[in-house]
Amino acid sequence: MFRKKGSLIICGALLFIAWNALIIFVLLGRSPGYEGGKSISAEKDPQNNDIVEKLLHLISSFEMELESQNKILLQIQSHKSLWEELKKNGTAFRSKLDTRSNFTNERHKFLSSGAVIPILVMACNRVTVKRCLDKLLEYRPSPELFPIIVSQDCGHTETADMIASYGSKLTHIKQPDLSEISVPAGHNKFQGYYKISRHYRWALNQVFNSFSYSAVIIVEDDLEVAPDFFEYFKALHPVLQSDPTLWCVSAWNDNGRDGYVDPVKSSLLYRTDFFPGLGWMLLKEVWMELEPKWPASFWDDWMRHPDQRKDRSCIRPEVSRTLTFGRKGVSLGQFYDKYLRFIKLNAEFVPFTNIDLSYLEKKKYDQAFEKEVYSSPVVTLEELKNGKLSGPGPFRLQYSSPQDFKTVARGLGIMDDLKSGVPRAGYRGVVSFFSQGKRIYIAPPVGWTKYDPSWS
Repeated sequence: MFRKKGSLIICGALLFIAWNALIIFVLLGRSPGYEGGKSISAEKDPQNNDIVEKLLHLISSFEMELESQNKILLQIQSHKSLWEELKKNGTAFRSKLDTRSNFTNERHKFLSSGAVIPILVMACNRVTVKRCLDKLLEYRPSPELFPIIVSQDCGHTETADMIASYGSKLTHIKQPDLSEISVPAGHNKFQGYYKISRHYRWALNQVFNSFSYSAVIIVEDDLEVAPDFFEYFKALHPVLQSDPTLWCVSAWNDNGRDGYVDPVKSSLLYRTDFFPGLGWMLLKEVWMELEPKWPASFWDDWMRHPDQRKDRSCIRPEVSRTLTFGRKGVSLGQFYDKYLRFIKLNAEFVPFTNIDLSYLEKKKYDQAFEKEVYSSPVVTLEELKNGKLSGPGPFRLQYSSPQDFKTVARGLGIMDDLKSGVPRAGYRGVVSFFSQGKRIYIAPPVGWTKYDPSWS
């Protein structure tokens, strides 16, 4: 390629010399009485006139050719720095080309080796679903591996039009039953929760039964995803498939507010006994287990009950891979202003598919987890709040009753509610978070065995 460009330069130079020689030749062949672009002698001699006309035509042709060659020379000059780089440091330049080639190879490997996992976006009447869809499409590495299915309830025309505007980039399905639901006495204000549960059941049946997928990532229409959202779920899909002690993977950390997570360890992952939701992956076999007894309402709290969880855990990240921007909804902004709007969304791409995730295996994880938590020195809430802890940590705050836990949680600004006895983001009763740059564990006493569902 570069040898060809060198030949073009030489060719251009020769053309330039030939052009100047031709002009000299023409000028020398003309009479000193040349005026106004016309030769006096040419007027007297028709034969000379023909020769001059032919020469002028030839000059015109040369001008056009020279202009064409000049354009080529300008293009070559515009790439001069690239050419000079090759001449001075060919090895480094080839290294750059190799890097691009490696990137292409890695992408090809990513596409050819992955399982197909659809993204199910649950939509209703928010035209702001556009923000959710735009980020999913921006970060999606492959439409083949991650097809997007938007399931819409409510029949809201503006939202339907917004979804339809994406055309073939996604699949738009609509929940057909928009009728009111008969609810128990006193539950009229919860009608929305009943409709959401009905929608989830229908949509998940579509994904697993009509579309015949074996796994799904569920995203609500008010969630924005992180740049490594797809990388995160792709890496954890085989972990979820192979570990019967797990039943979901979530992109969410309930206590993942800025200042409450390790700022330099966004690759950290945890096991949690609390079902987080808010961007989560489910396998078909688990849905087949849940679907026959799917609840009429409050499906997420139902998932957190021991009868459904069956001592299984989920994987959750240190730093959330989703962020909720939906203050308005059936929950009327519950927790949003106090906690959810402060959740930190991960911005650094973590190559999870290149990381050894075997530390998440239950036996290995439990041994390391218990050792770290219960070898940490016990401190008081006052010592922590007043900045009197010496050393890098971690440190442990102990609780022995639901009221103890709530007091500590409220004092430190983390979520204090319990569902069937399980604290948010908790594992084996322990909640892990960051405070004042130190790792803190809120933990039950040594010897903890099981949750008490009466704690709520």
